[in-house]
Amino acid sequence: MSPKDDRYTYRITWSEEDQEHVGLCLEFPGLGWLAKTPEGALRGIRKIVTEVIADMEKNEELIPSPLAGRSYSGKFIVRVPPHVHRNLAMRAAEERVSLNRLISAKLSGE
Repeated sequence: MSPKDDRYTYRITWSEEDQEHVGLCLEFPGLGWLAKTPEGALRGIRKIVTEVIADMEKNEELIPSPLAGRSYSGKFIVRVPPHVHRNLAMRAAEERVSLNRLISAKLSGE
């Protein structure tokens, strides 16, 4: 995988325990890279992801697809306690919106 083909989702965070920046890849949750700088953490995690993918290809393993390229239906089911459902339904009625619209707005931070 060349850097231009790399479409994975990376996150850089600080590790208080290690006193270094940590590079993570959402599609490969078991991998991480510690570095003194955020840039070093990103370079390190991208390098290790490239190496892991090459190894997976060699062993004919299934390689995770990038999250950004996946299709999403926009539907998912969430179970909540009955009193939460009732409270949300009442709030939606008060705001004169559907329950779906109310929950969608809350989830998206509107």
